[in-house]
Amino acid sequence: MKIALAQIDPTVGDFVGNTRKILEFAERAAALDADLVMFPELAVCGYWPADLLEKQTFVARAGEAIEEIAAWTGGAAGRPAILCGAVMPADSPEGKHVKNVAVLMEAGRVKHVQQKMLLPFYDVFDEQRYFEPATAQQMTTVGDAPVAITICEDAWNDKGFWPRRNYSIDPVDELMRKWPFDVKGQRIILNISASPFWKDKRAVRREMLAALAMRHNAFVIMLNQVGGNDSLVFDGSSLAIAPNGSVAAQAASFAEDLVLVDTAAVAGPIAADTTDVAAMWDALVLGTRDYIRKCGFQKTLVGLSGGIDSALVAAIAVEAVGRENVMGVGMPSVYSSEGSKDDARDLAQRMGIRFEMLPIHTMFEAYEAVLAPLFAGTPFGLAEENLQPRIRGALLMALSNKFGALVLTTGNKSEMSTGYCTLYGDMVGALAVIGDVMKTQVYALSRYANRNGEIIPQATIEKAPSAELRPGQKDTDSLPPYDVLDPILEAYVERYCSAEEIARTQGVEIELVRKVLKLVEFSEYKRQQAAPVLKVTGKSFGTGRRFPIAVKVQV
Repeated sequence: MKIALAQIDPTVGDFVGNTRKILEFAERAAALDADLVMFPELAVCGYWPADLLEKQTFVARAGEAIEEIAAWTGGAAGRPAILCGAVMPADSPEGKHVKNVAVLMEAGRVKHVQQKMLLPFYDVFDEQRYFEPATAQQMTTVGDAPVAITICEDAWNDKGFWPRRNYSIDPVDELMRKWPFDVKGQRIILNISASPFWKDKRAVRREMLAALAMRHNAFVIMLNQVGGNDSLVFDGSSLAIAPNGSVAAQAASFAEDLVLVDTAAVAGPIAADTTDVAAMWDALVLGTRDYIRKCGFQKTLVGLSGGIDSALVAAIAVEAVGRENVMGVGMPSVYSSEGSKDDARDLAQRMGIRFEMLPIHTMFEAYEAVLAPLFAGTPFGLAEENLQPRIRGALLMALSNKFGALVLTTGNKSEMSTGYCTLYGDMVGALAVIGDVMKTQVYALSRYANRNGEIIPQATIEKAPSAELRPGQKDTDSLPPYDVLDPILEAYVERYCSAEEIARTQGVEIELVRKVLKLVEFSEYKRQQAAPVLKVTGKSFGTGRRFPIAVKVQV
């Protein structure tokens, strides 16, 4: 069977645009003489639609899209069958009112509907809130060839691969028991997915699918969504795995693609893998581009301090939407060093972006004058320091309103973890581009940004990090060095390790660990008011990490 993997980037709620894209890719697949073309999970409405699923009009429009797509398959001779993800009304009057389905369309009609059985409810997933799970799975055919159809999580519960499974049932096992053994030919398991990216996930996904293929002696074909939707970034990286576990075909990562797989030849094109740093860069660029454009904007604003975080965000923005759509704004105070001002100018010049300098010292003095009667007799401290980023935040939002440009925040995960960021100040913005990137990873990504030439000035990379909110300030005045801090944060924030375990395994004093963890716990109220964070690790700040604010936690 010739199967086309149509790896597309749908937009949530854009039924017209998504349907148009599906039919365009289907036409391209027809030109390749494909028998079947696959599209991602919930492709007609985009993943993740959340409470839009509660709207009857939303579900009805999904049904209309399916009718249009099905009609296409009955048009000109030689058009392939289409397997596409959608939402449909649930069949039962009890339970949830919608179901997550894979719709097989052939010869102008809906031939088969496979309902998703395993509904994930961990990390960023909340499918049990909306969907009614399938109670059984059924085999079907494309033409006369039998196929087993699954949806994303339904293929992620292989007892031969996972040491501990999330579910007691295995939809693939059920389908394989129903396989018609009297039919000669290769077993084919089809899986349409919306599997978000995070570091190391591509390798795990590939290993899991290979184990599934070998266990069932089947050709496993996984078609994954690509693109960014809010905090989630989907890498694509669609795969065809031969029965011996080898990769027969692989689509591109972080880009739309169309790959033809011939199961008889057990071969197809294989896109090159990228390094972890390159993958994280590509994910951040794609997530930024799609967030900006899918929200209806073109232009962005970045506050450029001369530091490495804002430099990295600007570099990502330039690659995402083009230098003509990025504006850098320097907002120095009396505590900003000449070196930082020069580095900000140098960065903007190297990137070819518009750069404006708006000094804030007169505004800061005006604030101090207004507050002087109330601040009388108190030393210069955190209140005065935080006034400066809050003035900068107000300026950025004024420019955003005036010119219709989205503000990108520049705080990294180390800062967001410890609260080393100012609410309503440097946290102001529409998207936290590097909010899931530890400071040590910021340096690695900045060096990657310079892979084809020095875009981020070397001086910016080499200088000691500082918020520059008081004379001579350095980050290490308040925090441990980042090469010590980041492993502590990764263990606690992403893996929920205890203070004792962290101290023991990392060889760090328990008092230091507890000091860091207290900063994390105290800062929860800030994080829950932050801009959406692009997820690139296994545990990011956002819907996948849910903690109360008013709580007493022992660390």
